[in-house]
Amino acid sequence: MKTLQNKVAIITGSGSGIGQAAAMLFAQEGASVVVSDINEKNGNDTAEAIKSKNGKAIFIKSDSSKSEDNKNLVEQTLKTFGSLDIAVNNAGIGGPLGPTGEYPIDGWQKVIDINLSGVFYGLRYQIPAMLPKGGSIINVASILGMAGTKFSPAYVAAKHGVVGLTKTAALEYADKKIRINSIGPGYIKTPLITNALDEATLKSLVGLHPIGRLGESEEVAELILWLGSDKSSFVTGSYYPVDGGYLAQ
Repeated sequence: MKTLQNKVAIITGSGSGIGQAAAMLFAQEGASVVVSDINEKNGNDTAEAIKSKNGKAIFIKSDSSKSEDNKNLVEQTLKTFGSLDIAVNNAGIGGPLGPTGEYPIDGWQKVIDINLSGVFYGLRYQIPAMLPKGGSIINVASILGMAGTKFSPAYVAAKHGVVGLTKTAALEYADKKIRINSIGPGYIKTPLITNALDEATLKSLVGLHPIGRLGESEEVAELILWLGSDKSSFVTGSYYPVDGGYLAQ
């Protein structure tokens, strides 16, 4: 029997990167996957890729920074598949760079809206849908949910917030069979960084990881799979780095 046989999962930001890798792996392991992304083409491409391998998937366009979109996402999932067992709140952006004393106000608001409020909105509607039989929620934070870095005040603040929010929600629903955890990817080769940084900067990031390279989306997806499955049945309220040793320094 496959690890996620007969499970239904929502994965936000699954049109590319970590979310896409998780969606593909979840489907491979038997889940019916609701692919969610603001980018319609990428989202549809992911869903079609799953179906081309005989997996089950639908795409729902959704902006994680909007509460109504999160509500609709859950409602459409229940309407299509009848239940919700796993949710991966992965959608996020890097945002502009700049020192805190000069950081653009609109940039701050956008990063907080997507990276932090978007996770709250997800939890707000996913949790009630899981109450009848329990479930597992994985919030994708970052190594910067535990450490600081210069010139990314909004991103760092949002990701720290995701870790704290995860712990609070986990405590509230631990006795209701809903497990809620967060993960902290290091620098992963996704469009979030490869499209934004030049080759020299990418090479400099490699040196921050004792393992000697950047991570792959598929490696992060394996951790998400474990947290979403019954194999992690005694795990809730935790934060798991997947960072090639970054936070051990």
